[in-house]
Amino acid sequence: MFGSMNVSMKLDFVNRTDELSELDAAARRGGLLVVFGRRRVGKTRLLRRWMDGRGGMFSQALEGPVEMQVAQVFADIRDQLETRIEPRNWEDFFEILGLQKKPWVLCLDEFPYLTAKDGSLPSRLQRWLDHGIPDGCLLILAGSSMRMMHDLFLHRAAPLYGRAGKLLQVGPMDYQAFCLACGLEPAAESSFEKFACVGGIPKYWEFVEPGKTVVDLVESLFFDFAPYMEQEPRRILNDEGLAGANALSVLEAVGRGASRSSEIASRLGTAQTNLSRLLQQLMDASVLSRDLPFGESSRTTKRTLYQIQDPAIRFWFGVYSPHQSLWRSYTEEKKNILIHCHAASVFEDWCRSLYPGAQRYWDKFAELDLVCPDPENPDGLLVGESKWKRLNSLEHDRILGDLRERWGRCQLSARHPDVRFKIFDAAMLDHI
Repeated sequence: MFGSMNVSMKLDFVNRTDELSELDAAARRGGLLVVFGRRRVGKTRLLRRWMDGRGGMFSQALEGPVEMQVAQVFADIRDQLETRIEPRNWEDFFEILGLQKKPWVLCLDEFPYLTAKDGSLPSRLQRWLDHGIPDGCLLILAGSSMRMMHDLFLHRAAPLYGRAGKLLQVGPMDYQAFCLACGLEPAAESSFEKFACVGGIPKYWEFVEPGKTVVDLVESLFFDFAPYMEQEPRRILNDEGLAGANALSVLEAVGRGASRSSEIASRLGTAQTNLSRLLQQLMDASVLSRDLPFGESSRTTKRTLYQIQDPAIRFWFGVYSPHQSLWRSYTEEKKNILIHCHAASVFEDWCRSLYPGAQRYWDKFAELDLVCPDPENPDGLLVGESKWKRLNSLEHDRILGDLRERWGRCQLSARHPDVRFKIFDAAMLDHI
């Protein structure tokens, strides 16, 4: 029996200063604000915290009949309204909002639940936004399904296209915010390895207990009895309307090392063309990310590599799923090796995130972890290699020599003579 039985802690609210500023600006403009971000990213907590400071009204939509949805929204906010007239439908509800004497802020969370039950709601809402919303009032529509929010607000044929003054995406938080929220030392490799297992999703951070090791963390979150993360991929895919064996099978293949569409198709025993639409849907949902070699256009290249975007979900398919049956029999050393290898891939991503435009590069002659415009030389490139360990001087010089040699072999070097080389190791954490 593992030691910590799915213990989670409530963490302090940290960071999100940019998002709070955007919400303040939206309140000054009024009209419609759209907020989206995957489940557990902290979207609802951000909105509630901001609205509590200005007396805003909040309702989280439920999955039920339209009449029940209207009644629930009204019940959630009726104490803050100046009228007690009960709405029978959405038109009545909008009319009640228009009768309020003071400017208001209203957030309808999980808005896609409402449109799933009433496909005409976006058109009705469009007419009200165009002609009925009172001046100085702000309606916030929030949702967790990236694909559904895109279809509702970014598709040119959608009734609500162009109606929002701002579309605010609440994304995962960074390593520095993670350390601040969890009380960890950023320079410690153990801190980064914990981050690599939970990623930038604040809900997962609640399982990071003081004084516990990274093995303790993953056992509590992934391998314990009825662990919190056991059904998480299915929940995320269900949010995106991608529930089913095919999407899970693709992620299983990618998590176990199949990065090209041909490799994924081969492992699934299907034709590569059969996966094109599903791969695009998984990217639209921000579940998969697509890597292209530096300098190549997505419109012309077929040299695409796929990776699971979120570190915690990457751990699920790369470590938890392949090893869940045998994990209890592993030594502490073997568990740490598996975690270390996973953290190395997250560290490589993190290094690229430090430089705008940084991408991997590969051709038939060489592979490079990082290539980007050199921030110190506008005419040159920065070429880097990441190693998830602290290198001594001999190791650093050996890896640097190897990087220079690989650069000389790759096709990109002929077009870019002005290059600066850099080795990224765990000592990078000392500068956060």
